[in-house]
Amino acid sequence: MNVGGIAKLTIAMAIFGSIGFFTIHTGVPAVELVFVRCICATIFLSLMWFITGGHRTEIWSKKEVLQTCLCGIFLVLNWVFLFKAFEAMSISVAISIYNLAPIFVLIFGSLFLKEKMTIRALTATIVCFLGSILIVNIENFQSIEQLVGSGFVWAILSALCYALTMITSKTVKQLSPYSMTFIQTAIGIAMLLPFSDFTVFTGLSVSNWFYILGTGLIHTGFVYYLFFDSIRNLPTFLVSVLTFVDPLVAILLDILILSFVPTSLQVVGILLIFGGIFFTIRKPSKQAHD
Repeated sequence: MNVGGIAKLTIAMAIFGSIGFFTIHTGVPAVELVFVRCICATIFLSLMWFITGGHRTEIWSKKEVLQTCLCGIFLVLNWVFLFKAFEAMSISVAISIYNLAPIFVLIFGSLFLKEKMTIRALTATIVCFLGSILIVNIENFQSIEQLVGSGFVWAILSALCYALTMITSKTVKQLSPYSMTFIQTAIGIAMLLPFSDFTVFTGLSVSNWFYILGTGLIHTGFVYYLFFDSIRNLPTFLVSVLTFVDPLVAILLDILILSFVPTSLQVVGILLIFGGIFFTIRKPSKQAHD
């Protein structure tokens, strides 16, 4: 058991769980916040890439670079949509819907990659769908416009883009995680530059800048460094389980600090979503004894 790797990944997920809390205190809209995040991450991770000497042993492939660029587009859109969801709904609800991404991976895999949809995966999909209906209190919405304005659509789009990020990144085998992230965040800078309104950065307080730089340097740069450094030495199953630390911290911060009080149905919805996801990634008992 790699205790160091487990500790690094747990710390990374715990820190990332606070990103919603940081986001709502930046005072900056989603597009501009992701733009700054991409700049900070590009600088931080490229420095780590050079410091660790990874740039000397990098194996470049035109095909993989193009695949990484596509992956980067999905990654950046995923961040923008998630931050927009944070602006419109509680962190707990947004992060729960966002973590439906593994279920979307299963669905996309069966539709486009000809992967067989198992009974377990189908059951988990249905359970998570029911959970998502409960968590957004869908009975309170009288129109499609109200549902869109609630942030539900942004959260779903963020989960979809995260799932597409995972699927496209699976095809990249030779590029190192550092070079992949460098390319992805650089793509983000190019994507968002034409849409960024730099006047939103005027008049910000020191506290605002602390949270803005925190989302870039800590939640993207430092966390991604810990994440990449740990997952290489841990089994996939353990990585999947430890990622649950992220939404757990997010929900606890939302309840304890931001005073979010979930209804009984929302609690059931949260439990259904994460129960369904855990049921999907849980290692079957037969494999556990192999």
